[in-house]
Amino acid sequence: MVSWSFSLLAAAHSYNICDVTNKNAAVIATAGVTGILLLATMPFAADLRREASVVPPDPAVHVIVDTDAGADDLMAIAFLLSRGDVRVEAITVVNGVAHVKPGAQNILRLLALAGHSEIPVYAGRERPLTGSAEFPAAWREAADTLPGVTLPRAAGALQSEPAAQFLAKRFADTLHSVRAHRVRGQRVRLLALGPLTNIASALDLTATPPKGVSEMVVMGGAIGVPGNLSDGGPPPNGNTTAEWNMFVDPVAAARVFGGSWNAAASTSVKKVPAPEIRLVPLDATNQVPIDSAFLARIEREARTPLARFVAQVLGTNRSLIAQRAYFAWDPLAAVALVHPEILRTRCLAIGVAREAHDAGRIIELQGELHGELPPQAPNACVAVGADAQAFYRIFLGALETGTPPR
Repeated sequence: MVSWSFSLLAAAHSYNICDVTNKNAAVIATAGVTGILLLATMPFAADLRREASVVPPDPAVHVIVDTDAGADDLMAIAFLLSRGDVRVEAITVVNGVAHVKPGAQNILRLLALAGHSEIPVYAGRERPLTGSAEFPAAWREAADTLPGVTLPRAAGALQSEPAAQFLAKRFADTLHSVRAHRVRGQRVRLLALGPLTNIASALDLTATPPKGVSEMVVMGGAIGVPGNLSDGGPPPNGNTTAEWNMFVDPVAAARVFGGSWNAAASTSVKKVPAPEIRLVPLDATNQVPIDSAFLARIEREARTPLARFVAQVLGTNRSLIAQRAYFAWDPLAAVALVHPEILRTRCLAIGVAREAHDAGRIIELQGELHGELPPQAPNACVAVGADAQAFYRIFLGALETGTPPR
């Protein structure tokens, strides 16, 4: 601004006022008006430059976590928060192991511990899309209250907007808030750690492909191994094939895998490809046990608040760990989100059963006729194996140092 003003004044003083002709007067006047216009537009140009600088290229991995706030969910989130190359944009809470409101409060408290209370948290609906299936009551009580775990008071507040509405806008990349503007145009990776109720509800609210999402990683299901419903007692309806996340809301899971995630893309005039779904089922998590040596190491070497938190969570499950009955369920999915190379995958056409006797069972369609279903193209890359040693190194390394592995 100073340099422009000085130039205009110098131009004016280079003329002798008594010698000004009409032609010179017109030139001076024109120059003056031009200078004034330039002066007037400069603040606007500066504003544009400042606006552009708000959204610098961000090499970090942007993530939204949809979680039912179980103990292993919180460990998965602690891992992501420990990574300097990950930006958690938001966390949405779904009905599952924890009830939605207590689960959301625990997430807010974890964010306070991590020094990231600026991350918004959204609550989903309190029930599945249909039916009333739920996790065992004792598990829900433990997830709500987190016995044996110390967390600070929440510093942030739960967002008033429902989780599904937020997700629908993020899927469509139409967020308009100041904070959201900083990530406008930045595709996000979606990590789904609980039942798929929020995801299916969000897809119902948008008719466009989820262009704001680059991929979705889902922890859930069982394909070539038995389900885990018997972990909570006699399996409901004798169902030995389903995994808990799929069982609690099989209708939501069926919508996601049965076409809702891909439908908008397949009917789009431009045939926009849907973001990839990567499923991390029990087939993979069963290969990554959390054993007593793992627990001893993190208890011995935990130096950061998040590492100590994870050590406390695992310490409350010491007996299951000693029985070799505790696995890296959600933490494996979180690590695979940023290090997909730790998984061995197959791209399959899958569906989800909804009948009471096998609700939540993953159906491998294999491109053949299955009942009245037509041949199906692969709709998910399914993890059939995992590198346990790589997981231990990456997960513990992040908690201990906060940096990616070398």
